[in-house]
Amino acid sequence: MYKILVIGPSWVGDTVLAQPLFQRLRERHPGLQLDVLSPAWTLSLLRRMPQVNETLASPFAHGELALAKRWRLAREIRARGYDQAIVLPNSFKSALIPWLAGIPKRTGFVGELRQPLLNDARRLDARALPLMAERFAHLADSPEAPLRRPLPALQLQVSEATRAAVLSTLGLSLDAPVACLCPGAEYGPAKRWPAEHFGELARLARAAGYQVWLVGSPKDRLIGEDIEHASHGAVRNLCGSTSLEQAVDLLSLAQVVVANDSGLMHIAAALGRPLLALYGSSSPGFTPPLSAHAHVLKLELPCSPCFKRECPLGHFDCMRKLLPRQVFAAFPAPA
Repeated sequence: MYKILVIGPSWVGDTVLAQPLFQRLRERHPGLQLDVLSPAWTLSLLRRMPQVNETLASPFAHGELALAKRWRLAREIRARGYDQAIVLPNSFKSALIPWLAGIPKRTGFVGELRQPLLNDARRLDARALPLMAERFAHLADSPEAPLRRPLPALQLQVSEATRAAVLSTLGLSLDAPVACLCPGAEYGPAKRWPAEHFGELARLARAAGYQVWLVGSPKDRLIGEDIEHASHGAVRNLCGSTSLEQAVDLLSLAQVVVANDSGLMHIAAALGRPLLALYGSSSPGFTPPLSAHAHVLKLELPCSPCFKRECPLGHFDCMRKLLPRQVFAAFPAPA
């Protein structure tokens, strides 16, 4: 049995975009043992991917070198007998453990002076592989092989039992169709639609017959409170009140999801939910939602995308001028 260890990304959205790679690896290696070493906050997501056999928690903080700790983990990894490691992050540190563990084949893109750690180092052709998901998936094949398109579809597993449990825990019901609004974006405020716009959208959705849930991490708690105030009570603010696993179940129940370019946007896409994806400072040309049910909403301004954490011009027009009524016009009729 062939055994592969994938060194997974640190971001939730990038973890979702790695799933086509997992599927391609299974196609190439029937009977594969596929394990993923990844930060703890991504593991519940990986466990919902049927292609993954086992998840291993990476114990390192962001930017932490911790050579002694990496050596101890590498010894544990060595005992597992992997045939190949595929390193998705581009950092030097992410390639250290497969090298220290002596995994025979170590695959990844060249970057950050780590080429000596990889014996299957690939040079990225960004023009041939414009999407992050394509770059990941191409690592399943030989370097000279063209990428097979289309990519395998994303699919996160959900169960009626876990969905019922989260509804019960949070005191929610399905007595009206659900619109989930996801106001967060980890990279920075330039990717976040304004709170007052989310509030107005919530009022429009509520008037149309939706119940509106705000879904986000503890970091989104304050913006959730701002939206709750701006909505005049039209939302149930769940930001910071759920685990990532519970958030997945909530999104799976939505008739429509509205999200910034964020991890929850990619999760909604992987769940096949009708999705309105709001783009401003970032570009759907690199990390689009991979779903036929997704609709990208973006103003084609000359200054966008800038890929900055904050608006460098100070006006934030790329998001501010994307109006709530424009977004609401793309809503499906509540069923």
